[in-house]
Amino acid sequence: MTKNTDPSEPLLIKRYASRRLYNTETSDYVTLEDIAGFIRAGREVKIVDLKSGDDLTRQYLLQIVAEHESRGESVLPIAVLTDLVRSYTGAAQSVVPDFLAASFEMLQEGQSKIMDNMAAISPMASMPGFDAMRAQQEAFFKAMTGGMGTWKEPEGADDTPTAAEDAPEQDLEAIKRQLAELQTKLSKM
Repeated sequence: MTKNTDPSEPLLIKRYASRRLYNTETSDYVTLEDIAGFIRAGREVKIVDLKSGDDLTRQYLLQIVAEHESRGESVLPIAVLTDLVRSYTGAAQSVVPDFLAASFEMLQEGQSKIMDNMAAISPMASMPGFDAMRAQQEAFFKAMTGGMGTWKEPEGADDTPTAAEDAPEQDLEAIKRQLAELQTKLSKM
């Protein structure tokens, strides 16, 4: 059997009955922190139960986030966590994943535009580690959206650049306004 070493393919981690996690590429056991490191490095990860074949990826990613939050490495504000708990009841459950994916996509696009503008005008782009920082940012958003669908423009949307796309400050303000509107809608659900 050949091992999957293609970085574009998800890294397969198998969970044994003892709850130990086994990296199928390197043939060794890994911890949650190791898995978080793979994800930060930009690698997709898939965790499956060896016996049943069930996909456990979401469960383990949530556990990684919970451990970081419990250590004081808070990324998610209390209001967002509260809204997430509320979303697990009722009709909101069907819209929340799409809403979160769209929100992270907008945030990522905004940050990418800022990074692109910085790269164009700043000597910081030539500093060692700039590309790694950018890759880590992309991996973070990919992990946070859980591979959910990407944001798509509504049918018939005009593809011509607007004045807001020409000015990074206006772009950032528009993104902030859209996120605030989406959070308001979510809070009302």
